[in-house]
Amino acid sequence: MIRLLFTIVAGVVLGLVVHLVSVLALPRIATQDAYSRLTPMTRLNSVTQLPLADPNTSPMPFMDPAFALAICRYDLSGGPLKLTVPVSQSYTSVSFYTRNEIAYYAINDRSAGKKVIELDLMTEAQHDALPEDEEITAADRLIIDSPATTGLIVMKALAAEPGLMPQAQATLNAATCAPQTEAPAKAEAPRGRR
Repeated sequence: MIRLLFTIVAGVVLGLVVHLVSVLALPRIATQDAYSRLTPMTRLNSVTQLPLADPNTSPMPFMDPAFALAICRYDLSGGPLKLTVPVSQSYTSVSFYTRNEIAYYAINDRSAGKKVIELDLMTEAQHDALPEDEEITAADRLIIDSPATTGLIVMKALAAEPGLMPQAQATLNAATCAPQTEAPAKAEAPRGRR
């Protein structure tokens, strides 16, 4: 009886280990991950709007038809990127993923508190190389440190009604994701101080 119970417990434990290893290894060995699927249809370091969600031709699984979607496939090996996304009437979100589909940052229009989501994306080494300026605070400029040099930025704009989809697409069409050509500008000192 004990031998049978031991065999059952060992089988369950072995099954759990195999399941856990396969689930954790699958993203690394899969050949059709999100980055690979989007590479042929997107340009590097620029915003590309994806077609509307359609069950037969959707480039990504489980795309929500209520959202307009744009992608910026980035490579930070040439330097930091400047991302600017106008806020749509209903809801706008920006999510950051590494090449291996690990989400590391997300922001939406409500947390940005502005009419434009504007930020700098760079590696930790590029961030450390920035000159220190006491006049620039975290409120003046949002800097996101990417854990990897390559990845995806996913921008979504909600169309609360089907008739508002052109407006959501126009919002994402105005988004920019481009390499910084100049050093980050210094912020002006607040008025009243000399």
